[in-house]
Amino acid sequence: MKGYIEERALEIGTYIIESNATVRQTAKKFGVSKSTVHKDVSERLVQVNPAMAAEVRKVLDVNKAERHIRGGLATKEKYSHS
Repeated sequence: MKGYIEERALEIGTYIIESNATVRQTAKKFGVSKSTVHKDVSERLVQVNPAMAAEVRKVLDVNKAERHIRGGLATKEKYSHS
């Protein structure tokens, strides 16, 4: 694996853990696609740093569990201005 890709995977993992960021927020911050973020944390990070990958997985699982709530709040906010 190329060195810069491993570095990016580590940086993405660190960012997600420190800021409890979603995949979308992370993709926007690093200027990559959501697919790239997923691949970095689910495949590449596991090879480079399995402990960090487990921490990232915990954060992403929490985000996934809360996603429907955030979506509902966004919709409520959108229509409350009408």
